[in-house]
Amino acid sequence: MSADEDAPEPEAPAGGDDTGDVSALLFGKWSVDGIEYDDPSTQRYITVTPIAHTQGRHADKQFKKSQISIVERLINRLMQTDENTGKKEQATRIVRDAFDIVHERTDENPVQVLVHAVENAGPREETVRLKYGGISVPKAVDVAPQRRVDQALKFLAEGVQGASFKTATPAAEALADQLLGAANYDVQTYAVNQKEEKERVAAAAR
Repeated sequence: MSADEDAPEPEAPAGGDDTGDVSALLFGKWSVDGIEYDDPSTQRYITVTPIAHTQGRHADKQFKKSQISIVERLINRLMQTDENTGKKEQATRIVRDAFDIVHERTDENPVQVLVHAVENAGPREETVRLKYGGISVPKAVDVAPQRRVDQALKFLAEGVQGASFKTATPAAEALADQLLGAANYDVQTYAVNQKEEKERVAAAAR
């Protein structure tokens, strides 16, 4: 028997990818192949790629943000606070650590969990203000799919900020809690709670 036959089979990387090509894995760990979408309306606006930093390639192009990986969009959202502005490496580390926590708790691909969380946290209806003779009247309107994704990421980032700022809870753990709660449609999760509140107000304004 040759030495090659004695050698053990290489283990498949975490996330279900058996190609062994680390360059095709998000953070070198998670496969982005075979991601399932439950909401067809937002599917085209939730892009999943193994690239977590495009260096602002689409920053000056309107609506090109939907071509950026949903993971990088989440990272960018986490930076939109006074404390984290411009700290891309720190935000990336928070997301990477949160993905590890999600995988430890559920044994699922955290990219898939993120996709479900964004789908569940995006409001389908909201209100706008219309003026009739100087009087503002709330009017319920449907939310565009692209805005639904934007709002979901906003709620997730706000939930992480509220749960981790000036508390003992690490930001990565707070993000993992938000992702798991939103993916399971837990109304106690900040993102889902905000979505339900917007839809409740819109229902009252019909």
